[in-house]
Amino acid sequence: MKIGFDNDKYLKLQSQHIRDRISKFGGKLYLEFGGKLFDDYHASRVLPGFKPDSKLQMLLQLKEQAEIVIVVNADDIEKNKVRGDLGITYDLDTLRLIDIFKNIGLYVGSVVLTRYNDQLAAQKFQKKLELNGIKVYHHYSIERYPQDIDLIVSDDGYGKNDFIETKRELVVITAPGPGSGKMAVCLSQLYHENKRGVRAGYAKFETFPIWNLPLKHPVNVAYEAATADLNDVNMIDPFHLEAYGVTTVNYNRDIEIFPVLNTMFEQILGESPYKSPTDMGVNMVGNCIIDNDAVVAAANQEIIRRYYNALCNNKKGNSPDSEVYALELIMKQSKLDSSDRAVIAPALKKAEETGAPAAAIELSDGTIVTGKTSSLLGACAAMLLNALKTLGGIEDSVHLISPEVIEPIQHLKVHHLGNVNPRLHIDEVLIALSISAVTSENAQKAMEQLERLRGLEAHSSVILSQVDSMMFKKLGVNLTCEPYYQTKKLYQK
Repeated sequence: MKIGFDNDKYLKLQSQHIRDRISKFGGKLYLEFGGKLFDDYHASRVLPGFKPDSKLQMLLQLKEQAEIVIVVNADDIEKNKVRGDLGITYDLDTLRLIDIFKNIGLYVGSVVLTRYNDQLAAQKFQKKLELNGIKVYHHYSIERYPQDIDLIVSDDGYGKNDFIETKRELVVITAPGPGSGKMAVCLSQLYHENKRGVRAGYAKFETFPIWNLPLKHPVNVAYEAATADLNDVNMIDPFHLEAYGVTTVNYNRDIEIFPVLNTMFEQILGESPYKSPTDMGVNMVGNCIIDNDAVVAAANQEIIRRYYNALCNNKKGNSPDSEVYALELIMKQSKLDSSDRAVIAPALKKAEETGAPAAAIELSDGTIVTGKTSSLLGACAAMLLNALKTLGGIEDSVHLISPEVIEPIQHLKVHHLGNVNPRLHIDEVLIALSISAVTSENAQKAMEQLERLRGLEAHSSVILSQVDSMMFKKLGVNLTCEPYYQTKKLYQK
């Protein structure tokens, strides 16, 4: 993938900009972190060169000043809400986040349970946190939020919430997912800090949309595609345009809520520090793009991927028709179709030729490698081995894994583990390949190519099993699938 983003420049520029914002408020800043603090694969896909943990690395440059507060909606714990990309519940993801932050030297101050109403699951979660030395605070639902500002900014509103004891000048407010109440936590803290005579400020770090790129720049359109399920829409910030005569981009929810936020700031602080939603942000990503053509190409691929993902999720019953329609419209407005994704046509052609599922992957030099279904391997497993052979300069006729090795694994799957499909999945193939690498020079050479798969594009002619889909994620391959199952069975794993 051609690099379009200067990650080193970003780390320096972003951390300095946050330091400047801390200074503006006299030494105490509540920073709402939108999106993912790490594992930000959307950003790394649309901004080639942006590393998935860039925001975390940036925070490490401020680690002596920063502490982290994790916000979780107690209703989400009660409902066992699952983070879609990881397949784990929000309470488990909170534990995961705490471990990761601590392991790299970031200080986690506490966890806040928002919309708390003595939910049984939230109480159990709190006990678990406290047994492990994590402080827990409660924030409550406020009637007529966010319209009734007089109630909200009072002792019966924010005043009812627990005051979160913080020790450092930069308080990063993050969450396992959207809808956790990060902004409300920040404003509640401003209310309490102000009552205690402490001058504190608020800022927002939201990577997308990028405020200093054009409204219809593919990177900003890709953000709309990524949030089609939330009905987010990018807009010109009218407040910023009126205040400064400068056109900037924000998204509808921040623009709609800004008049309310502005009034809250005035009531809490005496005057609002901001004239627009864009003013609240500290995002420097747009200043670190070094190759616009590379970024545009990457963002267009993301739009297509989001469309195909929505089609597949709709087929599985996990997303509504409205999401598909929204993405269809984005595709048309961007003048994109399946022909703009190089791996789709070869995968479909191979499937048509063989009468069975097939897959294709595009290597970094533009070479397309395909894989077909056989008695031993699934199409994606075959494609993966063919790609590793091509990358390693290994003859196509060479068997990286001997059939004599594959057949006992198939026997184990079918006769002992109860599987109906004897063909090897990607994870099983990689284990077999790693074993073969002990005695086979070619297998070892193929194993050495695995890192070169990261960032490549692939397409399957059918919806893949969860096992294969997760393996593509772990390998860093950007996968799309046709919205069809291999069989007509009602129960699909």
